[in-house]
Amino acid sequence: MSTTRLFLTGIGARGRLGANPGEQDVPQDVVVDLDVEVQVGADSLAATADYRSLIRVTREVVADGSFDLLESLAAAVARAAAAGPGVVRATAIVHKPAAARSNEVQGVAAAFTADAGD
Repeated sequence: MSTTRLFLTGIGARGRLGANPGEQDVPQDVVVDLDVEVQVGADSLAATADYRSLIRVTREVVADGSFDLLESLAAAVARAAAAGPGVVRATAIVHKPAAARSNEVQGVAAAFTADAGD
């Protein structure tokens, strides 16, 4: 069995995130990119990770949690993705567009890598 990397970019989600007072009162937009190392057993969806499941899990983690730090959200997403069938390792990069605009920069993001079994 071999491994390959799967890139899922621009996964939009809404969740409660932020350390400033009132910031978690209303769900905010985030964008998640996943870099997932997956096992590939054959040219068949059943023989590898299903990217639709990875997208769904990512959105669920963002929507169901409440995080002070962008870094914590990135870790939660990466761990959830790494726990999926066929996944060897997952890196989640979480972008917070509102933070970028309010700080007058092009982007604010955090990344975390988790191995299967973490």
